[in-house]
Amino acid sequence: QVHVVESGGGLVQPGESLRLSCEASGIIFSINEMGWYRQAPGHQRELVASITGRGRINYADSVKGRFTISRDNAKSTVYLQMNSLKPDDTAVYYCKPLAILNYWGQGTQVTVSS
Repeated sequence: QVHVVESGGGLVQPGESLRLSCEASGIIFSINEMGWYRQAPGHQRELVASITGRGRINYADSVKGRFTISRDNAKSTVYLQMNSLKPDDTAVYYCKPLAILNYWGQGTQVTVSS
């Protein structure tokens, strides 16, 4: 049974950076495409970045050039480096395997505010 633990969120000012981590278990991590999602208040959850087991990456237009997704298969962990953060990036951030439809972890809150 899949289980993920997201961490690394916090309160930062606009322009600052955060690095999120997500450790997964219960899956063969290396073959799973992993995604970082976010949900802001009053908005639907959206996929912001994904990375396949072989390292193919996709980003939402809203984060291209600012966010970098990476993974360490040996640690079953996926990361999201977030630079030049904006208030619009404020959300709860979640990670999960894209192939698992009905599972969500607890997420990690990111708040960007001056």
